[in-house]
Amino acid sequence: MPTQSMFPELATPLIRSTGILASQTLLEMATAGKISSDLPITDAQIQPASLDLRLGAVAYRVQASFLPGPSSTILDKLKSLEMHQFSLTDGAVLEKGCVYIIPLQESLNLNSGISGTANPKSSTGRIDVFTRLLTDFTSEFETVPAGYQGPLYAEISPRTFSIVVREGSTLNQVRFRRGTPPAADATMRRLQATEGLINKNDGPIDIKNGVAISVDLSGKTENNLVGYKAKQHTSLIDVDKVGACQINDYWDPVYTSSGKGGGLILNPDEFYILMSKEFVTVPLDYAAEMRAYDTKVGEFRVHYAGFFDPGFGHAESGGQGTRAVLEVRSHDVPFLIEDGQTVCRLIYEQMTQIPEKIYGAGGVGSNYQGQALKLSKHFQS
Repeated sequence: MPTQSMFPELATPLIRSTGILASQTLLEMATAGKISSDLPITDAQIQPASLDLRLGAVAYRVQASFLPGPSSTILDKLKSLEMHQFSLTDGAVLEKGCVYIIPLQESLNLNSGISGTANPKSSTGRIDVFTRLLTDFTSEFETVPAGYQGPLYAEISPRTFSIVVREGSTLNQVRFRRGTPPAADATMRRLQATEGLINKNDGPIDIKNGVAISVDLSGKTENNLVGYKAKQHTSLIDVDKVGACQINDYWDPVYTSSGKGGGLILNPDEFYILMSKEFVTVPLDYAAEMRAYDTKVGEFRVHYAGFFDPGFGHAESGGQGTRAVLEVRSHDVPFLIEDGQTVCRLIYEQMTQIPEKIYGAGGVGSNYQGQALKLSKHFQS
């Protein structure tokens, strides 16, 4: 359904020379062979500002994570690092603590001015499955260089839960951009004033190198629940089955004492689901990304899955401001985080145009619109 019919006040098309490519452009790229696949690209893969990537038919267990570097392909590296390979056609288990390389069904033939950035999908990050995109001849994870022509691979390492995947499962996604769109704080301050990027009940809005996002440990809920901590020894999670898992089999609730707020000690190698104090909104002509790890705010990682689509938390697509769910893992030492502490920053980036698909509207599959403290779609509500 075209954006103009869902949002009549946006009837005049907005076209920018630089920015993140919208859903209708992704469809055009697939039709033109700029994105190709072993099987036809489906409508369900095309998100408002990204493309879901599908696992291929074979997986490789490898000795360690790696980057191929500027002189090697992924297959070159697999010759020395592969431990064994197995089929995903009928489904297979990826065990926690192991590293796998899986060729993806999609490949690229990009124009010289088009580049890409990848991230795990929200449902992947929320079950602590470390997933990163690889290309041939790359020195960086999660990056598709401008003009890239070649195959795509996923590096997958489940950290807490062993998972079941199969050919066609989607664990990560890629955004494409034309040029280098500006992401200036001045623009985000203007958007905060005009659109209300975030809303919080107390304290100033901090915009410096992005919009500051803080953690809510106040316990201002009916049962003082502030988060969940993953259990260490559990059954498998099938990534393609929605609502198939019982929460209590995989998670322990985390409460604040007497509803007064306070701190939470993050234990090394434990995985937590928490939520932001802020209610986040993404304008229809912008997309956002949460920066996953900043050592200046503490020795912990927040948010494996950092993409926020146009329309996330937007009132006209059913959002009314939506909390950011935080996927948190401490590194090396126990670390105390306190209620209201800044844990990450949200960077807004312009779209080349308003997508015809808007998060939470027009039948787009949007599992987390209007969320509060919410686990992945695999768990029963």
